[in-house]
Amino acid sequence: MTEGPGGGQDSRPGQIRPASQQSAGPSPAPTGEADAAPGAAARGAAARGVAGPPHPDENAPDGDAQTWYRRGLDLLEKGSPAAAAQLLERAAAAEPDSRMVREALARAQFDAGWYVAAADSFRMIVEASPADDYAHFGLGLALARSGSPGAAAEYLALAAAMRPDLPHYTGALRGVRATLRARDQAQTDAGTGTGDT
Repeated sequence: MTEGPGGGQDSRPGQIRPASQQSAGPSPAPTGEADAAPGAAARGAAARGVAGPPHPDENAPDGDAQTWYRRGLDLLEKGSPAAAAQLLERAAAAEPDSRMVREALARAQFDAGWYVAAADSFRMIVEASPADDYAHFGLGLALARSGSPGAAAEYLALAAAMRPDLPHYTGALRGVRATLRARDQAQTDAGTGTGDT
């Protein structure tokens, strides 16, 4: 995502752990189609005529989740978000409890213009970690870009309240609120017949 400092780079770098070393805590509750299987959101979006990430084929690239994660971040950094998303989707399927992998996937989906898929990925992080300000910010931006400014305002307001020191959070919230005001004004003008035609 390019709305924040660092050109959208993860502000919380680290390593993912192999599944055998991860905590056995509960997985996020399923939120719908995206949780059914990797690529299910893309297939559902395609069936509805909505652009989304391609469904990965069954031939996995060489490596493991750690390798896919690192290669995905490298591709994202080099400006290939669609390719990064494909690798990161595989890493997320292999490491479903890894917040770092899910965040990297969400950022790649966002940068590829797959806003609905990015919103789904950020929503999974928000549900698992409600205090994650960056996940709220990303979810708000993805919702705004996918045409849901009302829902976006809610998440951006939470992010801005958690981190009022980050001007890109408050700036995004101001932008979405301005969009909502403009829409309300256009509806008012259309209802009263006072708008310019």
